[in-house]
Amino acid sequence: MSLWMILPASLPVFTITGIWVVYAMALYNQHVCPVNNWLYNESCEEQLPFQTGPVLCCTLDNVPLISKCGTLPPESCFFSLICSTGSFMVMLIGLLRYAHVIEKHQNCVLNTAGLSTGWICAAGLIMVGNFQVDYAKVLHYIGAGVAFPTSMLFVCLQSALTYRLAKTQEEYQMGHLRLGMSLLALIALVLSGVFFCQESFALQHASAIFEWIFCMLIMLFYGTFVFEFGGMSGDTLMVLSRGGGIHSFSTTDQKTEVAGRPSHHQPENFSML
Repeated sequence: MSLWMILPASLPVFTITGIWVVYAMALYNQHVCPVNNWLYNESCEEQLPFQTGPVLCCTLDNVPLISKCGTLPPESCFFSLICSTGSFMVMLIGLLRYAHVIEKHQNCVLNTAGLSTGWICAAGLIMVGNFQVDYAKVLHYIGAGVAFPTSMLFVCLQSALTYRLAKTQEEYQMGHLRLGMSLLALIALVLSGVFFCQESFALQHASAIFEWIFCMLIMLFYGTFVFEFGGMSGDTLMVLSRGGGIHSFSTTDQKTEVAGRPSHHQPENFSML
């Protein structure tokens, strides 16, 4: 087992725990209404943070969307920290996954596309965390518009790549798991987007719940890379030091070269998709 497996395991633990802590802080400060609240009003005589009654009056400004939970201080500070740290971990996991595929198999279009979408998602996540929706709405929505679709595309590409490279029964089972998580995430993302555009209070609240489900599924998907990272070694970093390498070198190829018998590789134009 390699210590590299700690990285993908820590990402969902850190981010999922972090955003629920942010939600708890926002709920404690009465900046949002609880997720089990389905009653909303057009307006309230008193804003939610100043209400003291046992029954709270909520408007659409208090829907517990993830971004809403991280809008006001002090929870906004933690939300920015979680998004910034999470985006860095996403970039690092994507880069190591890219190098690991080259090391063990061969570079391909799916692998390069997976790295690109992962890094674009990380850039959008930084914007989401550092431009709060109530104070920089345009930039926040641009970040969300980048992060959500690219994260969905990333898990789809990685699911396809898992099937493309699978050779053992365990690898095919991992492909099934990732495919199932990708389909659930896609359903949650579509429902969240559709409900978010509706004027119904109940559908707006449902949009927030599906957004939470989508984000947790994506983070758990990253956690499945423990399967590959458990067999990662320092040689993976050597792949990156060579700039990714036009050709991949397997252990068998290296032994062949040491023995004085040159190995033959396919041209990159004929690399597998």
